Amino acid sequence: MSDQEFKRALGYANSAFDLLKRSGIPPYPQFYELLYTYATGVNPSLNSRINNIFRSGNSPSESLAESLYNEFLKSDVNDRMTEVSQRMHDRIDAVHDAIDSAMTTANAYSGSLQSASGDLGRTISVPAMKALSEKLLAETRNMQDTNRSLELKLQASRDDIAALQRDLDDVRRESMLDPLTKISNRKSFDEGLEAAIAEASVGRDPLCLLLLDIDHFKNFNDSYGHQTGDQVLRLVAMTLKSNIKGKDLAARYGGEEFVAILPHTDIDGAVIVAENIRRAIQAKELLKRSTNEKLGRITASFGIAVFRSSDTAASLIERADRCLYAAKHAGRNRVTTEHDLVNAMAPVKKAGATAA
Repeated sequence: MSDQEFKRALGYANSAFDLLKRSGIPPYPQFYELLYTYATGVNPSLNSRINNIFRSGNSPSESLAESLYNEFLKSDVNDRMTEVSQRMHDRIDAVHDAIDSAMTTANAYSGSLQSASGDLGRTISVPAMKALSEKLLAETRNMQDTNRSLELKLQASRDDIAALQRDLDDVRRESMLDPLTKISNRKSFDEGLEAAIAEASVGRDPLCLLLLDIDHFKNFNDSYGHQTGDQVLRLVAMTLKSNIKGKDLAARYGGEEFVAILPHTDIDGAVIVAENIRRAIQAKELLKRSTNEKLGRITASFGIAVFRSSDTAASLIERADRCLYAAKHAGRNRVTTEHDLVNAMAPVKKAGATAA
């Protein structure tokens, strides 16, 4: 490593440690890796997400850092994908070897038949004919055995490849889930929103985007600990998922924010869905598992945007975020739609920022 490369790497390391210290995040290896990667700028998606967090005036919490690490850097899924790919490669090699072996036997058998054909074209003695017949019979049996072996190997390979395909499908599904809440992750949401927009653009069906944020989550997390905070995140995720249906998609958007894509749903229908979720979240009383201590109730704020023909995914998310900010600014634990903003002439907050 050259002096210049060493100084550059040291600068990235110092930046990562400064961010850990300023944010109060423990300097565990995975969090150091996360912020070192951010300092290098090699992952634009990660940098964009963290920059949005900083622009909003918030600092990355430990739970948010863990979520970002799981989403952008954790390699379990990649390792499993590599393992399955290697198994697939090994199985294909085995099939090729079996076919090559069968081809070698077949070529040898073909040569024997050609040689026998030449011998039969001449006058040969009865003992020679008998010996030739026995030789051909033995080689025919050998060829049959080889074909049976090849057939068994091909059948085994078909079964193995079918199992590998199922493993690949499982890995892909896992790669689209948030590891903590077990609902769709940001990657799955991004793909789902693009698909929903494409469908709404062609069919001109209504489409709404619902964005929710847990009220005062940071204070709750600091007061009761991250394990209880994780319990809250899982509870909200479960409540969100259980209150949507059909082609709707629930996802963890990041940190304590969740999102739902509601195709074939107009603004009135989306408000009904959001109110059902809001009431269901508020109705659940939290208990600390270790002591059964009652921790009270949590609430969430909601923003709803309606798809327009000129929308991109970014513009639709931006309007939903404005509605969410307005809901928090108005007192939290409420649902705010674009129509509400127009009617109230609410001030428009710059894109990307969300109230804590």
